[in-house]
Amino acid sequence: MINTLLTLDRRPKQVILVLIDSLLLLLAAVAAYSLRLETLFDPTRAHFIAFGVTVFSSVTCFAMLGLYRAMVRFLSQRALSSVISGAVFSSLMLVMMMSVTDAFIPRSVPIIYFMMVIMLVGGFRVGLRSLIAIIMRYNAGKANNYERERVVIYGAGSAGHQLLTALQHQPLFEPVAFIDDNRAIQKTTISGLSVHPARNLSTLVEQHGVSRILLAISSASHARRAEILLFLEPFGLKVQTIPSFEDLVYRNHGIGELRDIEVEDLLGRDPVPGLSELVSKPITDRCVMVTGAGGSIGSELCRQIVKQGAKKLVLLDICEYALYKISHELTGMKAKLDSRIEVIPVLGSVQSANRLKSIVSSFGVQTLYHAAAYKHVPIVEQNMIEGVRNNVLGTYNAAEAALAAGVDSFVLVSTDKAVRPVNVMGASKRLAELVLQGMAKRESQTKFSIVRFGNVLGSSGSVVPLFREQIRNGGPVTVTHRDVIRYFMTIPEAAGLVIQAGALGSELESGSLFLLDMGKPVNIAQFAMKMIRLMGHKVRGVDSAEGIEIVYTGLRPGEKLYEELLITEDSQQTRHPRILTVREPSLEWAEVQDLLRKVTRACDKFDCEAMTSLLRVAPLGYEPAGDCADLVWHQRLSKPSRPLSLTADTQSGAKVVKIA
Repeated sequence: MINTLLTLDRRPKQVILVLIDSLLLLLAAVAAYSLRLETLFDPTRAHFIAFGVTVFSSVTCFAMLGLYRAMVRFLSQRALSSVISGAVFSSLMLVMMMSVTDAFIPRSVPIIYFMMVIMLVGGFRVGLRSLIAIIMRYNAGKANNYERERVVIYGAGSAGHQLLTALQHQPLFEPVAFIDDNRAIQKTTISGLSVHPARNLSTLVEQHGVSRILLAISSASHARRAEILLFLEPFGLKVQTIPSFEDLVYRNHGIGELRDIEVEDLLGRDPVPGLSELVSKPITDRCVMVTGAGGSIGSELCRQIVKQGAKKLVLLDICEYALYKISHELTGMKAKLDSRIEVIPVLGSVQSANRLKSIVSSFGVQTLYHAAAYKHVPIVEQNMIEGVRNNVLGTYNAAEAALAAGVDSFVLVSTDKAVRPVNVMGASKRLAELVLQGMAKRESQTKFSIVRFGNVLGSSGSVVPLFREQIRNGGPVTVTHRDVIRYFMTIPEAAGLVIQAGALGSELESGSLFLLDMGKPVNIAQFAMKMIRLMGHKVRGVDSAEGIEIVYTGLRPGEKLYEELLITEDSQQTRHPRILTVREPSLEWAEVQDLLRKVTRACDKFDCEAMTSLLRVAPLGYEPAGDCADLVWHQRLSKPSRPLSLTADTQSGAKVVKIA
């Protein structure tokens, strides 16, 4: 019968609810008199008239309060407030009608009637909602022929209660208990679920067959979340969390959209609030440009720039899809923030000097963040010429465009791999730093700054998405070496610090080099084990003979066991607690020009030997771990050379290149 009622149109459902409420209101009036008189009440004609008008007026009031627009299965606290407001109105109407009809009414009857209305009208809806939820879950489980997975919700606050409400309307999970660290609410019951301390988790797992923990602790710091995850790790339960507040507000995620644990929680590192003047100074009411706008750091820079109220934001990227994706996201952010910023997506490569100059001058760029780079170590190692051309000459082209257009601030996003590099990517970024420092010694109004930091979690080249995919596929998880360690930082924190470091750079001499405090280095093998356990699996050979295996593949070309942030120890603290400034050896502009000419010549000739020699001789500290790994270079060496000749096309007269 309930299933039949659920399939009815909205109007018939409303009519049925009105009829039921009318009967319940009449029952509440008779019950109020009967309870007061301690005998079954026999209404007079005057009472029937008063009851009838009261019921009609009350139902009308309920309708005006929106009670019949609320779906019973999604009954909210606001709907229950409407019931209470309607009960107050109904009680007053009953008193007034008794006075008009001169019907007998003891003074306590309106109070009893008020409570009966809430119990009957409100209780009917709560009971019906619970019944519908049970039937829907039963039907869904029967249709899908599976048993609901039993889960424990960690966090019994408002977020936990909202999550429980969302889970009650789906067939996948069956919440069996809350866990909360607040002693004041332990041993209480919330929406039918008991609240337990964390020490009871092993008992709950054993009694109820719990296989998953759902975190609903949105207000907890990352440090506290890391402590909770450390506690949960040995249980081997899959741990998931509700979306962050930012995802709920800006990305239209629902409270019930569960996701795997965030990498920020694994680090346990809480971001330091930004200094407002440093965040807004280079952005607010200005035209800002981001190269590599579709990348991990570039896209997060764009998000933060939109929030800071820039006048224009120029997005430059060579990848059409990445450019579309970030511009589409920013358009949605604009609407939610009621922002008037003009978002300008531009296709182009930093290797095109003329294109860059045209873009920067046409839009009147005032602040430029240069995040475009090839950053994946093995890929750049195997494509040496393109890596150097993009990272070094691309940086030079962007800086020249900024100089020509009179840009106020130019910020280069660098990497810890530039310190005593053993790979082409690191060497090219160190050379890009030297190029920028050399250009800073030329007289200009543009302030150049360099911001150096380590790996960011969740980027396209990060181990985190790779590990997560490997774990979901059943393993194995590949780690290069059991002792390899890396510095890690979240993308939002890194982007925020880049913006603030750039603002600090405008206060210091041009060419300043900044380092971001990366915290403690992370052992990658231990990090992989933590991810495996928190995704509900065991580590084979460590936790048990079964589970996800970790395979050590050996260091890849250009990799080293650990990264550094400093070449020298000459660093100083800035007024931001996580930004340091450092003095390191630099070159004069004439020396930089000579290096750039040699780099350009080697790139144009596709001469990997000359490029390797150049990077070794240049003051970069470059000590490659092996021979040149460029794939095309090795392919050419393995085949006999075939000379090229330039001939003229007999019909068009155009010059064409032919292989002899």
